[in-house]
Amino acid sequence: MNTNTLPTDELKKYGIINEDLSFSKKLNADDIQKFLKGYTIVADHDKNRATFQLTDNNTQLKVIFLERDKSISEILVNSKNNIQYTDVKNVSKSANELSFEKKAFIFDKETEKVVEFDFIKKATELTAIIADKKDTEELNRYKNELLKLKSYLLDKIGQYPEISKEITNDLSIVSREINSVNSISKNQKQISKADNSDIQLNVNDPDVYEDANQRRDDDQEHDEEVEKSRKFRR
Repeated sequence: MNTNTLPTDELKKYGIINEDLSFSKKLNADDIQKFLKGYTIVADHDKNRATFQLTDNNTQLKVIFLERDKSISEILVNSKNNIQYTDVKNVSKSANELSFEKKAFIFDKETEKVVEFDFIKKATELTAIIADKKDTEELNRYKNELLKLKSYLLDKIGQYPEISKEITNDLSIVSREINSVNSISKNQKQISKADNSDIQLNVNDPDVYEDANQRRDDDQEHDEEVEKSRKFRR
């Protein structure tokens, strides 16, 4: 790891290091060490996001600018009530590259932190988390977002044949998750139908209700007859 050839001008430009070449106080010691080892620094502001990564043996700074359709403050607040879905556009990429991503932000009650999931990179994990909530409405929201992403990818595959392989791989992942959601939704409906059927059979079935009343009346009449018989024998 070479720290003597850092791109200081670029790092100063983005406020990662100060004029005296010390790192910004916004970064802790662990952040700095990871950054020097190739990890990415992420900076969020309103609807904008910038990522910074050292490359080429720490001699170059790779900067990516992103734009979301929702502000980070809106996402953090609303994620406490339900999952937040957002579209992210990479404004740094060229025309022949995919510049669109879809993210989900989920509030973790145990850690009280909001966790970000990419629809492609974290597809299986994201589907499992949403399915575990057993919330039909949320599952449908997730499916709609998957369908939007699929529509976008289908539209782009014809426009950019040079990256068709990458798009096809992403389409395969999205289609797989849509099928998983359909299967989960079907199972949940069957369970719900079975539960409702049990309730109707035990409580709302008029024949069962009337039969129970009839048995109760018959038992009462039988008891009265027995009592009369006893009195008569006396």
